[in-house]
Amino acid sequence: MSLITPETAVVRAADAEIVGGGDAPATGRLLLDSSSTAGALSSLRMTLTPGADGAVPHLHTSSSELFYVLGGAAQVLAGDEVLTLEEGDMAVVPPNVAHAFAAAPGTEADLLIVITPGVERFEYFRLLARLRAGEATLEELLNSQELYDNHFLDSPRWKEARSLGQG
Repeated sequence: MSLITPETAVVRAADAEIVGGGDAPATGRLLLDSSSTAGALSSLRMTLTPGADGAVPHLHTSSSELFYVLGGAAQVLAGDEVLTLEEGDMAVVPPNVAHAFAAAPGTEADLLIVITPGVERFEYFRLLARLRAGEATLEELLNSQELYDNHFLDSPRWKEARSLGQG
């Protein structure tokens, strides 16, 4: 549960909702959603097992997405470029630019992800968890693109990099 004061939004680690985990290749810790930050940002921590995919290529029309590597290494698609980010590295992808992320081949990735300005995203991550569990459909996910400003697209460059283990 988050604590909101006029100046500060806080979520304690013990109170962060966890989606995924267990035998899933990705574990998300939902930190602060847009409604908790007066629309300033939405944030989560994503931990990926070695080489695991995080998000398929997509773009946001109204928000930038920040990726900060807390540990391990991640591949990040930014437009047509695939970057390998290591612990302490950060990248920010502006609106309307294709992006995706995954753990770099052979290593795990622990990422802080921030979307600004914020969009209510926690329900999106819950929907993804339900989809993985067979409790939601791909059609539901595709129908949610406008709601969560998460527009899927194809990226031959990302497919190539992921298949070759490059970054």
